[in-house]
Parts: sequence; C-alpha cells; structure tokens
Amino acid sequence: MSTGPVRILVSDPISEEGLDIFRNAGFEVTVKTKLSPEELKKELASYDGLVIRSGTKVTADVLEGATRLKVIGRAGAGLDNVDLTAATNRGIVVMNTPGGNTITTAEHTVSMMMSMVRKIPQANASNRAGKWEKSKFMGMELSHKTLGILGMGKIGSHVAHVAQGLLMNVVAYDPFLTPEMAEKQGVTPVSLEELFTRSDVITVHTPLTPETTNLISRSTIEKMKKGVYIVNCARGGVVNEEDLAEALKSGQVAGAAFDVFTQEPPSPDHPLLKIDSFISTPHIGAATKEAQENVALAVADQMVDYLARGIIRYAANLPSIPPEDAGRVAPYQHLAEVMGSILSQIAKEPISKISVEFSGEAASLPTSIITISALKGILSPILDTRVNEVNAPMLAKERGLEVVESKSTQQGDYVGLLTLRATTAHGVHHIAGSIFQKKDFRIVSLDNLPVEVIPDPVMLYLTNQDQPGVVGLVGTLLGSHGVNISRMQFGRDHPGGKALSMIGLDTEPAMSVIEEIRKNSKVISLKLLRIPSLMR
Repeated sequence: MSTGPVRILVSDPISEEGLDIFRNAGFEVTVKTKLSPEELKKELASYDGLVIRSGTKVTADVLEGATRLKVIGRAGAGLDNVDLTAATNRGIVVMNTPGGNTITTAEHTVSMMMSMVRKIPQANASNRAGKWEKSKFMGMELSHKTLGILGMGKIGSHVAHVAQGLLMNVVAYDPFLTPEMAEKQGVTPVSLEELFTRSDVITVHTPLTPETTNLISRSTIEKMKKGVYIVNCARGGVVNEEDLAEALKSGQVAGAAFDVFTQEPPSPDHPLLKIDSFISTPHIGAATKEAQENVALAVADQMVDYLARGIIRYAANLPSIPPEDAGRVAPYQHLAEVMGSILSQIAKEPISKISVEFSGEAASLPTSIITISALKGILSPILDTRVNEVNAPMLAKERGLEVVESKSTQQGDYVGLLTLRATTAHGVHHIAGSIFQKKDFRIVSLDNLPVEVIPDPVMLYLTNQDQPGVVGLVGTLLGSHGVNISRMQFGRDHPGGKALSMIGLDTEPAMSVIEEIRKNSKVISLKLLRIPSLMR
C-alpha cells in the first residue's frame, strides 16, 4: 500500500499549466523525459500516475514492476504506444484526451494537402537554391475535386468541414457512419472500394488496428484514379510505405504527404524520402501551443478526477460514460460496489454466477460500467490482487464467474432499484439497493428480508431467531470490549421468525468477541463485514 502524496511521473513534455493542475491537487510531480525503457521500468515502481505523449512506449515489460501505478494518461488521442492488454491485466486505467488536438491536427492535414497539390515545399527549396523554376511546379486546384476521408471521427469530421469551405466534394468511409450523421455533416457515405475509385485526394484518419494496417497498399492503390494524392496525418502503418514509394515512382500516385511513419524517426535512406513528389513533417500534427495546452489541461484534470475522486473519463479500457450521464451513474457505481462487497462476504460458498438487475430509473443508465463496479466489490474481498474497474471483468472471467445483466423499466416501490443475486452451490444470496435524493443510497433488501440499511465501513451482519435479548447481548458484549456502535438497522420476515441486524461499528472488534457472540444459541450466523470503498 502506497503512503504519502500521490506521485505523478511525466515522461514526455507537457505544458506548465497542466503540471500546475497536479500540484494544486496536492500531487507530487516529477518530469523525466527521454527515459530508456529500462529507466522507465525502474521509475514506475514508485509512481501512481504516468503522463505520456507519443514519445514514450509503455510495453508489457515496462509495466512489469509498476505495482503502484494506477493510471496512464495520454496527452493526445492515439494509444498505439501503450500495451492496453498488459495495462488492463494489471488494473491500470489508460485514458486519453480525444478532441484536445482535433482542430490542430485537422488544420495540419489540410495544410499538408494544399502544400502537396501546389508543390509549395519543393518550390520553396528551389528558390532557396537560387533557382526560379516557375514552369516546374504546376499544381492542381482543390475546388470541385473529390476528397475521400477514411475515418469520420472528430478529426476526419473537421477536415470534411474545412474541405467543404474549399468547395470540395467530400465522400467518406467509416463503418460507424450512419446515413443521418453523413447527411448532417454534408458528406456522401461510400464503400471503401468506391472511395478508392472516386477520390482525387485521399486522407487517412483511422487508428492503427489489425484491420487498418496496410489499408492502403499495392492492391488498393491499383483501384485508385491515376494521379491520386494521398495524405496520412493519422498513424504510421495504415499506408504501406514501400508500396506507396513504388506508386509515386510510377506516377499512379501524383503526390503524398505524411506526418507519421511506421518507424519514427524514419531511416535517412527511407525510400519515400528520396522521392521529390513526397513531402513530410516530423509528427507535428498536434504541435501547436493551443493544442498542447488543451491536452495537457485535459489529461491532468482527468487524472486528478480519478486519483482524487475515483471519477473515470475517456478510459480506453473501460466502457465510456456520456458526460450527461456521469452524475447519475456515479451513485449507482458506488452502490453497486458496496452491495457487491457485502454480498461476497455473506456468501458461505464460492459464487458461480452473478445476476445484476436494473429496474426503473437504473435501467435507463449505461449499465455495463455499473455491473463492473459490482464485480469489483464482489472480487475485492476474496482476491489478494488489486481489483478495480479495469481488471474486474478479466478476473471474473478467469475465475469462471458467469455474469448476467437484465433490465426492466417498470418502477416498483423505488424510482430506481439495483439488485444483485449470487448463485452458489447451495443456493442464491440476494441484495437490493436504491438511490435517495440523487446521491445517498440504502440497502433495501437482503437475503429476501426487507431492511433499510445505510452501510458503514465496518459492520456486523447478524441473523438470529426473532426473540428478545439477542440485540441487547450483542451491544453489551461489544461495549464491554470498547467497541462503539455507530448505528443498528433491523429487518425480519415475521414476528418470532428470522431477524437480521446490520450493526455499524466505529472500530473492528477482535475475533474473540465475534466468537463469544456466536456461542449464543439464538444466533444463526454472524459475519464481520469490511467495506473498503467506504473507508476512502
């Protein structure tokens, strides 16, 4: 367990304003750039958060000793320099800052496109060499030409908007682009093959995935118009660089402009760098003062929210929560984790199945992240590894735990109700809870007994025969051992039947006290519950 202030390592340069956000939150910030993989691996052992840009490569090996690390924040959008699987397995949240460099990268794309078709870099180099070669640099107008955009995320969409201002016809391919979204943005949705055959200029705005690697290669270039222009300010590897070099030499591609390469920096003898119709920049698409300040402020705010308040935004290895739902989801997440922790501790046998039921208002929320919080609560008391929202689903799967969600919009006695059922070899344990006044929560049913329980960090879960004297005995024994009761909450099925008590305690009693209570013949079961999420 780490002690002292939260420690942040910044391994790539970010603006001073971003660093100040960490410092103002009381965090300790260390800036160490250009670390070797071995140096980074050694450093990470003593930090809670890591801030990176594109320069730092966070591999599985680098994370091997990062036992304290809780979050990696990428000041930018791309995450191909982070091993997401390794981070997820270790329960490390990986977050980025989508949108912080949208305008900057889109403007750079359009600048590259215009420089490429008008041969501005080549003409500038010629002038600097003392030449005046007006006839050599014949260009092409963009007005009324067809621009094909591969990927209509934030950057691709802004490129489309700017291109329309240049009077270009815009066609786009994106597997998630609906006709309604395309119409709203004024673009024509087309198939991938149609984009290749129709476009005068093609610009890439996709992440690098197994599906997009070599998306533009010899076979697809052959489908394009002769004299097509290609721009890549997204990710190296989406365009096969050797195939493009051959197409530039043959004239099939009239020009290309890259801000990114498969290997950065590219080798001096890279074939593209030897071709006059190819222009490039050193991965500076997001390199404006405005963008760097935006992403630095955003990543610092997001990391402070998580490390100080447990709020997760823009995580790449967690389900996303729409900003407008975050305020309503957070209380249910907390409730789900507390309920899961209680359920796990009162179950007498290993749990094989968890059913998560959402009713009323709760069913209208993004439920997957709430289910993950329930899993975190269930698994934390029984595992000796760190469990959080990131690795809880993976740990549940490894243990063969079946997880089932169900929803009902019907309201019963509560506006919104969350119910967990844990199936074991000898039966099903049940717990239900609800939110009151938008943020407070109560346990309203436990093992089919109606209750109204405000959970405490330390509690006794007592079931007994509903007869006089049991609760008094418990209170007397606890008091005689210096254990103060914060509150006592009760439920029963019927007079003289089975009774349930949830007893909040200020301190944890010794096991000898627990055993003394258990000796009473009227006590059916007694369990000491610890709720870590309430101890924060």
